[in-house]
Amino acid sequence: MSTTTAIEWQTRPAAVTAQDWIARAAEVAAVLATGAGARDRAGAAPYAEVQLLKDSGLVTLLGPVEHGGAGQGWSAAYRVVREVAKADGSIGQLLGYHYLWNWAARLVGTREQWERLEAVAARERWFFGGAVNPRDKDVVVTEEGDDLVFSGRKTFSTGSKVSDVTVLEGVLDGTDQHVFAIVPSDSEGLAFHDDWDNIGQRLTESGSVTIDGVRTPWSSAAGYADKEFQPRTYNTLNVPTIQLVFVSFYLGIAGGALETAATYTRSKTRPWLHGGHERAVDEPHVIDTYGDLTAKLWAAEALADAVAAGGQKLHDGPGAVTEQIRGEFEVRVAAVKARATEVALEITSRFFEVTGARSTTTAEGLDRFWCNVRTHTLHDPVAYKRGEVGRWVLEGALPEPTWYS
Repeated sequence: MSTTTAIEWQTRPAAVTAQDWIARAAEVAAVLATGAGARDRAGAAPYAEVQLLKDSGLVTLLGPVEHGGAGQGWSAAYRVVREVAKADGSIGQLLGYHYLWNWAARLVGTREQWERLEAVAARERWFFGGAVNPRDKDVVVTEEGDDLVFSGRKTFSTGSKVSDVTVLEGVLDGTDQHVFAIVPSDSEGLAFHDDWDNIGQRLTESGSVTIDGVRTPWSSAAGYADKEFQPRTYNTLNVPTIQLVFVSFYLGIAGGALETAATYTRSKTRPWLHGGHERAVDEPHVIDTYGDLTAKLWAAEALADAVAAGGQKLHDGPGAVTEQIRGEFEVRVAAVKARATEVALEITSRFFEVTGARSTTTAEGLDRFWCNVRTHTLHDPVAYKRGEVGRWVLEGALPEPTWYS
C-alpha cells in the first residue's frame, strides 16, 4: 500500500459536500487497491490501513463540524463504505462498523452521553471497534458501587485490535438487560486473540476477545439514567442501520470485482480459439455477461440508495420514529439486503467465466472478492430477510425488533 502521509492528505482540496467525501473515499480506495491481493493473503493486522482512514478524514465523516467532523449523514456514509470496499472489502467493513459504533451512543445513549462522546471522537479521530454479539449471554455485567464490571468472552470483536475504543456489550447480572459501554481498547482486562483465520474478510480482525473484569463507570452505560434504561423506538434502528452497512460493502466488493475483472479481460483474457474473434472484448458471451452483471449491480445500488435516503429521514428526526415507521423501514432494508447478497455472490463468482482459466492464479488474487462476500453474507440467513418482506406483502406484518431484524 502507498505510504501517503497525513500532510499529503491535508494538501488536497477540502472535502465539504457529500460528493466531495465520496470522491475522497475513491482516492483512499486507489491507495488501498495497490497490493490488495498480497495484503489479503498475508492477513496482517491493518494498522496502516486504519491510519489511512484517519489521515484522510474518513473516520470523522459523521462527526460534528464544530469538533472537526464532516457533519455528513448516513446516506453519504454508506456511499463512502461502498467506495472503500471496491478496493478492499475488509477495510470497507471496518469503516462501516466504525460508523455504526461511533453512532451507537446517539442510537442508544442519552443526549448528554452522545454529545460528549461525538465531540471527543471527532477531535481525537478515534477509530471504533466492537465486542458485541448479543445472540449469546457470554459476558456478564456486575455492579460494584458506581462502577460496572464486564467479564466473559466474545467470539467476535471486529476491528477492536486496531481501534482506539471498543464498544462492550453484556447482560446485567440477574436481569435480561443488555448494557453497552465504550472503553479504551487498551483497557486492563481486554485481550484480543489472533484467532481470526477465515477464508474472507481476513483483515477485519474479527477474532475473539477475553474480557476479564473490565471496569467502567455506571455513567458510561449507554441510555441509562440513574441506573434505569431510557427506551425509545429510535434505539431499535441499530439493526437496520448496520444491515445497510452490510449492503454497502457487499455492493462495493461486487463493484470492485467487476472493475478488476474488466481490466483483466481487456488486457489479459484471450479470445476462444474457435470463436472467430481476435479480442476477448469482442466475444458476444463476454459482452453479454458484463452487461448482465453490471445491470444487476446498478439496480441493486439504486435500491440501496433509495432505502438509505429513507433511513436518513429517520436519523434526522429520531423523536418521530414510531413502531410502524420503523417496521416499514426494516422491510425495505430486508429487501435490499436480500438483493445485494444475491447480486454480490453472483457477480463475484460469475466474472471468472469471462476472465478465463489463467485468472484463477494465486498471484492474481481474484478469488478474494467471492471469499469476502461469501464469508460475511453468512452473518444472518438471507431467507429470513426475504421472509420479512413476504410476511409484510401477504399479511401486512411488520418485523419485530430483534438483534437481527
